[in-house]
Amino acid sequence: MKKILVRKNAYYDSVFLMLATKGLKQSPGIREAVVAMGTEVNLALLKEIGLLSGEAESAKPNDLVIAIEAETGDAAEEACRIAEDILKKKGHGGGEEEYRPVSLEGALSIFPEANLVVISVPGLYAAREARKALNRGLHVMIFSDHVPVEEEVELKERALQRGLLMMGPDCGTAILNGKPLCFANVVRRGPIGLVAASGSGLQEVCCCIDRMGGGISQAIGTGGRDLQDRRVRGRMMLMGIEALKQDPETRVIVVLSKPPAEEVAATVLSKLERTGKPCVVHFLGRKPSASGGSVRFSANMEEAAAMAVALSKGEEYREISRSFSNAKMATVAEAEVQNMTSEQKYVRGLFAGGTLAIEALALFEQEGFKVLSNVRKEPGLALRSPHRSEGHTIVDMGDDVFTLGRPHPMIDPSLREERMAREAADPGTALLLLDVVLGYGAHEDPCGPLGETVASAKTTVAGRGGYLSVIASITGTERDFQNIAEQKKKLEAAGCLVLPSNYQAALMALHVIRKANTRWT
Repeated sequence: MKKILVRKNAYYDSVFLMLATKGLKQSPGIREAVVAMGTEVNLALLKEIGLLSGEAESAKPNDLVIAIEAETGDAAEEACRIAEDILKKKGHGGGEEEYRPVSLEGALSIFPEANLVVISVPGLYAAREARKALNRGLHVMIFSDHVPVEEEVELKERALQRGLLMMGPDCGTAILNGKPLCFANVVRRGPIGLVAASGSGLQEVCCCIDRMGGGISQAIGTGGRDLQDRRVRGRMMLMGIEALKQDPETRVIVVLSKPPAEEVAATVLSKLERTGKPCVVHFLGRKPSASGGSVRFSANMEEAAAMAVALSKGEEYREISRSFSNAKMATVAEAEVQNMTSEQKYVRGLFAGGTLAIEALALFEQEGFKVLSNVRKEPGLALRSPHRSEGHTIVDMGDDVFTLGRPHPMIDPSLREERMAREAADPGTALLLLDVVLGYGAHEDPCGPLGETVASAKTTVAGRGGYLSVIASITGTERDFQNIAEQKKKLEAAGCLVLPSNYQAALMALHVIRKANTRWT
């Protein structure tokens, strides 16, 4: 039984709708459920799963679509009633719910002292709302993606003229004056300031700094295209560097980005040299350049954090002491492959954080492994389908292709759990490489259900006479409400090897796969 409702001109933010969808799917008798705005992309998704019909076919981006497929008509009606109740409570307040305005003007009327606006609306409308905020003299953080690059350039120029931050589009993390925004972690304050064209990477470096005893003054997100796209020309990165240069609380500057355009990288490095402060740079996927002047280059994100902490204490950087030496990793790897079958040869990396996936991918490629991925576009390196692994595979499961109509895997781990079960069913899978990201916005207990899935996957492989190695890292702190120590216990209880950083987890996985590939030759 299918039931489809359309509510005209009823906008709700994407994160809330994803959580509403998740809640409906857990209702009794529900086979499929989608609560989403009527954007072109969402309508295509509804068509693909057979839930686009009637009034929904002509829905507009500002119309809300509730689509239900249930075992019975009564179950469908009940699910629609539940959805209506959730949406009514969100829009108008109810019980102990706080009133939530639906426009910038409404928000400023009850919070006139606000100086920053976080925008999470369909990309078609995000630039318009950002323009309104900038014209009012407000800093902006655009969580939304699918904003044309031409509008990003125009907005960032407008912000620069007014001396305002314009973080984004597709900016998921920031910490300003100790206040975490969107996906961010609870870290101690300190003298290290960061500017990053990378969300999960910013979280990883901040958490590594915290673990090493350092602290954060500011963590400014720019949006991924800021350095990657020549048209954007690093506008917000350069402004962020200037802000940290002027900030008396910032003594060390860290710059982090996915692979940047060469000419943009050169401009950024020149800007850093002129700050007069020690700086650390990490461009993912690129080998570090020779350090010179006040700028130092790191080989991975954990090393970037360690360099920054040493500089903040006035010390010379020394290579970090890893949890496992190379010799110990080799010993652990030998034990991990001992009960694998001759068919088990491949690593399957399933990541919630795109930057974390890129870091692991880069390490494997530097060591001579051919790894297919949905973050690669080159022929022969791009997956034919992001939904199916081939050989060595590392997947960013936070990519749009997975999250259309579904919560991001940081919010809802079920999408990755389904993929883990399929990987365990593949006789070629030797190792699952995972990341877990804690903090604001993330699942309240990600390692609870993930640990159960790890145990189940291991049982599946053992049932056919093999052994599945599972290696993970957790990005977070003990002050995050999920508590990294408690989360780690749940994964380890399921038989997962948990390393203290994404880089160390990828390095351990590399040792295991080497052993698995040479054991039978």
